[in-house]
Amino acid sequence: MATVFSGLSALVIDDVADDGEVIRVLARTQDVPVPCPICGVPTGKVHGYHGRTVADVPVDGRLVVVNVQVRRLVCPVLDCRRQTFREQVPGLLERLQRRTTRLSSQVSGVVKELCGRAAARLTRTLAVPVSYATALRILRRIPVPTVRIPRVIGVDDFALRRRHRYATIIIDAETGERIEVLPDREAATLETWLRGKRGIEVVCRDGSATYAEAIRRALPDAVQVSDRWHLWRNLCDKVLAEVRAHAPCWATVNPPRPGGIREQTTRERWHKVHTLLDSGVGLLDCSRRLNLALNTVKRYARIPEPPADRIAPRYRPTLVDPYRDHLRRRRSENPAVPVTHLLHEIRERGYTGSANLLVRYLNQGRAEGDRPVTTPRRLARHLLTRPEHLWTKDTALLGLLTTACPEMTALTRLTGEFAALLTPAQANDNKLTQWITTARASDLPHLHSFCNGLELDRAAVNASLTLPWSNGRTEGVNTRTKKIMRQMHGRAGFDLLRHRILLR
Repeated sequence: MATVFSGLSALVIDDVADDGEVIRVLARTQDVPVPCPICGVPTGKVHGYHGRTVADVPVDGRLVVVNVQVRRLVCPVLDCRRQTFREQVPGLLERLQRRTTRLSSQVSGVVKELCGRAAARLTRTLAVPVSYATALRILRRIPVPTVRIPRVIGVDDFALRRRHRYATIIIDAETGERIEVLPDREAATLETWLRGKRGIEVVCRDGSATYAEAIRRALPDAVQVSDRWHLWRNLCDKVLAEVRAHAPCWATVNPPRPGGIREQTTRERWHKVHTLLDSGVGLLDCSRRLNLALNTVKRYARIPEPPADRIAPRYRPTLVDPYRDHLRRRRSENPAVPVTHLLHEIRERGYTGSANLLVRYLNQGRAEGDRPVTTPRRLARHLLTRPEHLWTKDTALLGLLTTACPEMTALTRLTGEFAALLTPAQANDNKLTQWITTARASDLPHLHSFCNGLELDRAAVNASLTLPWSNGRTEGVNTRTKKIMRQMHGRAGFDLLRHRILLR
């Protein structure tokens, strides 16, 4: 008894009955004086008895129901506003509740994590069944923790309905605690919340001009810190645009794969489509004449000139790769050499693969010449990756392509220098000024627009490069907020969503 029902130690247990799926506990309160809830004078004079039925934590997978006999006591003070009162059991029973305090705490933990219907399904498995409506009522009764206004906050938006409705979340940038959730991302809403909160010294945000204006109006002395991840992402977009703009230059370094079939077909299709369009033929009629899909015709119609990009086939390593040089030499000496002879020769050298694998290898043209040049997106990815994280072949390809184009050489150098600035240091603001001057002197127009964006928010950018604060914690909170929204499937309103976010 003392072990299984230790949580009921504040009561006197008279009997325990086994009713199959339910265990019933008969108990009563202890005969000790209880203070009056109004005047606080203790009393033990009994006016009558009442019965309460409450559920307790399950035992052996079965529901536990406690029938408690509580006393109605008489207050000894004659002029007290409460002549009689029903005693409570602090820490065990709460007024008007049908569950013990410890069971309510467990159910609250479940509904806080799972919300309505999912919580109802789990509580049935835990032998403390509640309906989804009850789960929501329990969730709404959980008080939101009171959080002090911190010194450093993070502000970011998240989508309630993508491209239509957005909300704003405010957190403590040092601890990650949620402070407030605002129903929109308007400057006036954020400004109203920030006004009067003089304890805020640093505000971390993204590049939003709306948030920047609201912070400037409400907290003119606060330091605004731009998010370093967004700075890097903006640079990545500009680098990709520059790589695409100079594709005709660096794409000529490697010879095309034998025959150049794909590139030639692309150019021929482009000329056919534009010839028909220039003569007044519609898109649908053009697709019928050329026997092409309508979307393919539309794609070629949007391109102002034939694409110069060469798309590299994605080859996986095979057992034939170690014998590539031998195959290349033999086919250059005798282009008509039979495949069976080649198979016999490489098997003597240790080849263990099949004949079909060798045939496919030769038909793909992998034995002749180097692989064609990579795509602009892949080249930009190599250029933006840390050099120590690249494979040896990727490093060699990157060096080959960047040295073939002076603009790519300058772009590689400038990208590396800006990446070094993203590690906060005291002198980074001066280094950024030098970097902007160098970037504007280069022939990279897309990088010029990136520099213009930095200058528009220069104070916040300087703070992000010199101070240790960032908006990373806020982005993490937004990721967990998306999980909460997926659980709710958009069926609840903003008030319940805000309640769940602030409880996390």
